Amino acid sequence: MKKIFILMALLLILPSVFAVDLTVEKISKSEVMISGIDRPAIFDLEITNNGIDGSFEFSNLLAFEMQPEDLFSIKNEKTEEIQLKIYPRENFDYLGYYKFEYFILGEVNKSVNELVFEVIELGDAFEIGASNFDAEKNSFDVYVENVRNFNFGEIDVKFSSSFFDLDKKVELGPNEKKEFEVELNKEEFKKLMAGFYTLDAEVEVDDEKADISGIIDFKEKDSLITEKEDYGFFVDTKIIRKINDGNVLQDAEVNFDKNIFTRLFTTFTPEPDVVDRGGLSVSYAWKKQLKPNDVLEVSVKTNWLFPLLLIIFVVLVVGFVKQYSNKNVVLRKKVTFVKAKGGEFALKVSVFVKARKYVEKVTVVDKLPGLVKLYERFGMEKPRKIDEKNRKIEWGFEKLEAGEVRNLNYIIYSKVGVLGKFALPSAKAFYEREGELKESGSNKAFFVAEPVDEKR
Repeated sequence: MKKIFILMALLLILPSVFAVDLTVEKISKSEVMISGIDRPAIFDLEITNNGIDGSFEFSNLLAFEMQPEDLFSIKNEKTEEIQLKIYPRENFDYLGYYKFEYFILGEVNKSVNELVFEVIELGDAFEIGASNFDAEKNSFDVYVENVRNFNFGEIDVKFSSSFFDLDKKVELGPNEKKEFEVELNKEEFKKLMAGFYTLDAEVEVDDEKADISGIIDFKEKDSLITEKEDYGFFVDTKIIRKINDGNVLQDAEVNFDKNIFTRLFTTFTPEPDVVDRGGLSVSYAWKKQLKPNDVLEVSVKTNWLFPLLLIIFVVLVVGFVKQYSNKNVVLRKKVTFVKAKGGEFALKVSVFVKARKYVEKVTVVDKLPGLVKLYERFGMEKPRKIDEKNRKIEWGFEKLEAGEVRNLNYIIYSKVGVLGKFALPSAKAFYEREGELKESGSNKAFFVAEPVDEKR
């Protein structure tokens, strides 16, 4: 009877003696599992054995692989730090916080425990951004940050924006941030307005890719540059450029003043927006709102050749009029075609002599062109002398009263046909005025002979 009692007591005592008495404390936090990435969520645990010395192992009923897989030993009243890794199971497509139940198995009993981790998309694990971008500088920093308690190891990140493209491979541990300096070419961003711009990145981990967006803050720069050019002598050209060298809208204005004379010889490109006339001056204005890198260019050309030519023309006209008015005798010569009975080529030559003032001892001389002969029949005014050797005809008058006109006519002919332009030399007049010998000349006369169509 006593033996039976002892046996029953042992049966009641042994389960409590061999029961697993463990205290499990999680010292890590914010553990995550990345959807699509075959990497574990990692927990740092402190396990204290409140019972007898023993060996233990991890287990679960949900088909998750757990490490360590081997047994680990903890002596009585001892605490061990264990890193527990939980790998995603096949076809695990859960997103959000997940409560995971697992066991720590002893030799004859077990301890039931729970862990919570978050399952996230790959893109939710990263943040990208940039330092404030100052247009005065040629570089700024971009960064990629792992915002989760997850060791990614090497990742490939490709940045792209309105300013640059950058491809980097980098080691990125839990909650780690890596920065990269970006060198810029000002030509690539000088047309951009100040403000916030999107920064895009593609992150690749273990053949899994995710697109992430961030912000670039492009600081304002207010800068309006003025450039001037001035060149040319006869055609004076002035060019003014207003260039928006900043990254905000700029109101540009160009002004020019001209007097009422020079404006007649001035052209503008483009046409002015405002024309204001006042007194002897005219004001011109061009206005334009410039975008970054935009230009307002105004070209003003004053062509001094026009007034110069006008002055020269006026001087010549005045000189001609003065010279003409000073002539005492004016000669004018003209030629007309004459039909000859014998079919010869014949021309009637007329020289008009007009005395503007009283003159004396007037001699008019005209020369005969080559290849022609003189038809010795004349009008009312017959020549005083015909010099066949020198081919000259000469008329003489004792005097001519002011306003008196004499018409001298003669006919020339040629048995040889003449084609083309036929030129006759100018006639000359020699006379005395108030005891001084003077001379006047006529114009040259021309005749154009055209071929005759014999079939007519």
